[in-house]
Amino acid sequence: MSSRRIVFTLLLLALLVVLAGAATVYWSKGGDGTGLYSRYWSADPVQGYWDPENFYQSTEIVEGVFESKLCIECHQGITPGIVVDWRNSRHAQAEQPVYCNECHGSDHQQLHLPTPEVCANCHQKQHGEFVDEARYGFPSHVLAMERAVDAPHFADKPKGEVQACVQCHSVATKCDSCHTRHRFDAAEARRPEACITCHSGPPHPDDETYFNSAHGKIYLAEGKDWDWSKPLTKGNYKAPTCAYCHMEKGKHQVADKSLWKFGLREVNPHTSKNRVLRERWIALCSDCHSERESEQWLSELDQERKQAWKKLYAAESILKGLRGDQLIQPAAEDRPEYPMGSLWAKQRIGFFEGQASAFYNVSGIERDYFEMWYFDNLGAYKSAAHGYSAGVERGHRKMDASLERIEGRATRLRNLSEAELKAGINRVPSDLWKSGAYTDYNREQN
Repeated sequence: MSSRRIVFTLLLLALLVVLAGAATVYWSKGGDGTGLYSRYWSADPVQGYWDPENFYQSTEIVEGVFESKLCIECHQGITPGIVVDWRNSRHAQAEQPVYCNECHGSDHQQLHLPTPEVCANCHQKQHGEFVDEARYGFPSHVLAMERAVDAPHFADKPKGEVQACVQCHSVATKCDSCHTRHRFDAAEARRPEACITCHSGPPHPDDETYFNSAHGKIYLAEGKDWDWSKPLTKGNYKAPTCAYCHMEKGKHQVADKSLWKFGLREVNPHTSKNRVLRERWIALCSDCHSERESEQWLSELDQERKQAWKKLYAAESILKGLRGDQLIQPAAEDRPEYPMGSLWAKQRIGFFEGQASAFYNVSGIERDYFEMWYFDNLGAYKSAAHGYSAGVERGHRKMDASLERIEGRATRLRNLSEAELKAGINRVPSDLWKSGAYTDYNREQN
């Protein structure tokens, strides 16, 4: 066979593989759900509130097309709270009031919840900034829902277990995650509580680390007396809050200064891109502090990250060694597949598969690494980013303890393997790992 024919055959095979892959993705996204695995899950009714564009269905109890004044008259008796909120909103008090039908429609059997695209009819600037976040990748608000429904575990687990995830990830699909309806008050959205509704807990301890920082303590002591109607500009607030730093001057974008990618990835802080991001942070901090102080704090954050990744890589090296020697049980091929299956079983740690340790049948040592990587590491990172020194020390103490625990487990696994080898014992994982009450229930319920 000539070299030209070989090249042509290889190119043809490559094209067929690409086309087959594209067809598989297209087919997989063609189900009742959304995202990459939409054929493997369907929506519960509550999903209509988290992702209204795709799943909201108007009530069929009431029929007719109504003017907004009739909507208000009716809902004063049915849901008076939302009418009070609307009357106190800028929508109601504008020279040309924004009534119900402009956000929800008029046909009661065709009503819709307002999506970001609906809000964009009037708030084009804010919506444009929000959508533009996508170019920065993850993490970002605009890609939050995509991040959830495109994850294999979203389709693999019962819907009841992933609704808590979607409740926060719905920030991508509805504006009332931050501007609660029907008041939609910017002053309300500027307060830290609007953010910590979601940004709290072990994976993202922004609440704990901010409120324990010097900035957070000032807010807790005096914030109730501040005028939250003021714009997020220099001189209007004694101490910065979440929105002041992450939505500078009210810009509806939180990803444009993401220097360390949520603390889950090691990055080179001195690339040309990150130099620009660092300059943005220094300029922002210089609203209240000297440029030299701002540079020093960023340098301290860099040092904290270097220490953290040194410890994380030490743990990953141990896990890779154990996997290479086939000492971690069950192995990838002995674990439940994702519902969509795969051509080959993959074993990964860190950013790509680290979160999966929270959701699947994994060994104790892998779960230890997950908690070190996702909880201890992020506690240290968020503390460093928010200026909470005691939190940095605590986070690193936890990482040290996790690493010590992993080293101890690894030693015991190696000693056990040697003892089994001498005794002629060959362990074979039981079928429990691939099936069982919990695994089967997952597949049946989603």
